[in-house]
Amino acid sequence: MPCAIVTGASRGIGRGISLLLAEKGYKIVAVGTRSAEDVAEYVGELTSRSPESIYVAADISTPDGRARILETAAKAGGFDILVNNAGIAPKVRADLLEMTEESLDRLINTNLKGTFLLTQAAAKQLIERKTDAHKMIINITSISAETSSTSRGEYCISKAGLSMVTKLFADRLAEYGINVYELRPGIIETDMTAVVKDKYTAMINGGLLPIKRMGQPNDIAKAVYALAEGYFAYTTGSVMNIDGGFTLSRL
Repeated sequence: MPCAIVTGASRGIGRGISLLLAEKGYKIVAVGTRSAEDVAEYVGELTSRSPESIYVAADISTPDGRARILETAAKAGGFDILVNNAGIAPKVRADLLEMTEESLDRLINTNLKGTFLLTQAAAKQLIERKTDAHKMIINITSISAETSSTSRGEYCISKAGLSMVTKLFADRLAEYGINVYELRPGIIETDMTAVVKDKYTAMINGGLLPIKRMGQPNDIAKAVYALAEGYFAYTTGSVMNIDGGFTLSRL
């Protein structure tokens, strides 16, 4: 049974990814910052689909958190796939000229630095892992990796940096048969976008997207599953925009 670590697993996109992979026969090491008691409903659903799956409360922005994730995965028999989904948004959407150092540090520490260091440590374990499963790292970034949003510049910076992390590890790990991918979600209906749902709905109805709806976590989950199954084995460092056509150049 292949095993996938999924960070940010208990809500939103991560929940969709982890539950679909569990349904398809993967063992999941699900990672979140909340306690298992606080996400008992999610853990119950996860283990009902994949009884060997486990939940670990850990913060990827800390050394102890990253170590706990990999130690838990090792005790579970090791892992084949790392899905870097954990990410946070600014507490306040502030103009670029008013962005605080505290907010920048907060997002960089989780979205970029923590993810990079977890990936670095995980890659060393994947190199040594003997398995018939497809070994890979999948980074969930955002259309904000290339689209400017001056009211949340720290988020854009963190995701743009993670895009380069994808390229670097794809280059470095290809010789070991470890593929690395980047998925860029567009406007996805999650708790992170709930506060601006009405705004985005109006923009979509006004023609923002060729596909006239908000994306769903399962839209991202299906792409992760296709990668995990090895359907794109002759690619690495690739970017997949799952954005309803947002990034199309249109007249």
